[in-house]
Amino acid sequence: MERTMSVPRDIARHAALDARLASAVRGIRLLDTLSWPASAQETFLGAWKIGRIHLPTIVYPKDDYTHIRAELDAVTKAADPDHPLGRYLIQTADSWRIATRLLDAAGSFRITAYSTRLYGRPVELLPGDGPTNLEAAQHFVTLADDMDQELRVIEPDAVIAAETVRDELQAAVDAFFTDHKVKVELDPALIAKAAASPTRIRVRTNTGFSEYDRHQLLVHEAFVHTLTGINGREQPHLKSMARSAPRTTATQEGLATFAELISGSMDIERMKRISLRIVAIDMAIGGADFVQVFRFFLDAGQSPEDSFASAQRVFRGAPLGGGAAFTKDTVYLHGLLSVHTFFRWCLRHRKLSVARQLFAGKLALEDVFALQPMFDSGAIAQPHYLPPWMQRANGLAGMLAFSLFANKIRLDRVEADDLVLGLGV
Repeated sequence: MERTMSVPRDIARHAALDARLASAVRGIRLLDTLSWPASAQETFLGAWKIGRIHLPTIVYPKDDYTHIRAELDAVTKAADPDHPLGRYLIQTADSWRIATRLLDAAGSFRITAYSTRLYGRPVELLPGDGPTNLEAAQHFVTLADDMDQELRVIEPDAVIAAETVRDELQAAVDAFFTDHKVKVELDPALIAKAAASPTRIRVRTNTGFSEYDRHQLLVHEAFVHTLTGINGREQPHLKSMARSAPRTTATQEGLATFAELISGSMDIERMKRISLRIVAIDMAIGGADFVQVFRFFLDAGQSPEDSFASAQRVFRGAPLGGGAAFTKDTVYLHGLLSVHTFFRWCLRHRKLSVARQLFAGKLALEDVFALQPMFDSGAIAQPHYLPPWMQRANGLAGMLAFSLFANKIRLDRVEADDLVLGLGV
């Protein structure tokens, strides 16, 4: 007769609290609530093209989150702060609580304060006492501009239809997620190029995609966002790991962007787009209005449609007259550098097995260390899927090892003659 293994009391207790937390926040759709309707872009660009420039009119839906906060408070109070799962629940509940306050503040200047608590802001320092997010972003924009003309000659743009991208992406995810069904579909209302969940990947309709875009969607959306969502659903006790909490956003976006980099799907234009958004966030906080930010993206070389989409990301939930911003896009660069540093740390300390655990669900970097006893005991399951580049551990280790060594070379001290001599020419 098959015996059922009993769950330790502390695990069962926190699993029950986790289920309450997941149920409480199920109806919160932070980005969906703040996103603008597609008609806003059509109206703005239609007027702009005939010289009538005006600020869009955006009305955000209002909801009462009092009962959700009460349930989050109850979970926090019942969780054991000295237990790894208890701390995880307390921190996750707190980030969702801040998210509800942010939604309450939609359309007002208060949104910047709540957004900053969740995602940071451009003037904050990068990991390792490095430059600020803003300084790093400005560096990448300048670098991209310097290389732009040469790269366009070497690698001319190719435009791929959204329908083709959808079909190819569907074939790739069908071949990869062999135990789960993921639907790829076109979405005419989507302003971002793509959005992913554990069961669905949406691709923006009526958009041309480049070769890099196509690869980025696969490794970023499918092999990270969808993958970690599915792995989170497979967890035996922590169902909240199937959904990205606000506190995990920096790690999840950083991991997805790192996946682009490590798989060769990150082009310099992609890095420029990420960096321009960070500069634009700083501009908006400093007083630039929506039209000024829109023109900033236009002047940077983006199309009117992409410029509107980029400016919209900056002003989600914020007054359009300037002085406030939704700072989420700050996390892409910060998260990328944090995740890159994490993988290098794992290599140096011979802990690549720990790096694999980052894919067990929607986790923050600190969770991988804090929840290590839960991984060791099996209370948190190992990831069901791993991205292809993570499966090839030797290749990843080789790239990271080279990165660790190459970082010791100071390029500002290297002359062309040194390179020629070094090559023995």
